[in-house]
Amino acid sequence: MKMFDLSGRVAIVTGGNGGLGLGMAGGLAEAGASVLLSGRNEEKGRAALQTLAGKGDRAAFIAGDVTSADFCARLVEGAVSRFGRLDILVNNAGTSIRKMPDTYTEAEWHTVMNANLTSAFLCSQAAYPRIKEAGGGKMINIGSMMSIFGAAFAVPYAASKGGIVQMTKALATAWAGDRIQVNAILPGWIETDLTRQAREQVPGLYERVLARTPAGRWGAPNDLAGLAVFLSSPASDFLTGTAIPVDGGFSIQG
Repeated sequence: MKMFDLSGRVAIVTGGNGGLGLGMAGGLAEAGASVLLSGRNEEKGRAALQTLAGKGDRAAFIAGDVTSADFCARLVEGAVSRFGRLDILVNNAGTSIRKMPDTYTEAEWHTVMNANLTSAFLCSQAAYPRIKEAGGGKMINIGSMMSIFGAAFAVPYAASKGGIVQMTKALATAWAGDRIQVNAILPGWIETDLTRQAREQVPGLYERVLARTPAGRWGAPNDLAGLAVFLSSPASDFLTGTAIPVDGGFSIQG
């Protein structure tokens, strides 16, 4: 057994057509996995496949909305029909609406919760029987620094990402007997389209994050690739229910 070899494994990465998702998908592909990306934007999906060209075994993209149980089921069956099995699910899709808590509408609350938390549950539920059928595998849920900290401008986002950590623990206990490990990654402040919007909407955010981060920089999407490979590989077979920050030390800075 090669600890970090994903040859012959098949992964789904939601929100995999850009940002953190594409960074992790690239790591999985380089480790040998076949990767099915999902996202709403087909043009970004085609560009993502070009980025993955030459990495790993095979890659494909399906456009759709992971807040729909029907689409999650089609996504899982799409992976099995294209690549023959499913071993790894990365629940990465998400969004945020930044404003003060007294100004959110009910629809805005549900938009964020559904995109970040409900989608992860629906995809996990759809993937479970196929990963079990493959003899076990891995699920990786993407949380946030807002799984740990609060922010006045991100109440539904923080609630959803806190929920990701607790859901990870619950699913880990439910499916451990099926040889499925479920873990979470908590990204720090990473340079993505989502955080660029945050920097535009929250004055001074970039400088405050930089000042607090011992590594002295914001992260890049590829900074998550190594941990995604570890959590998808045999190297992490006795690790489940964890939530691991990848944040350049942001969460430990006093």
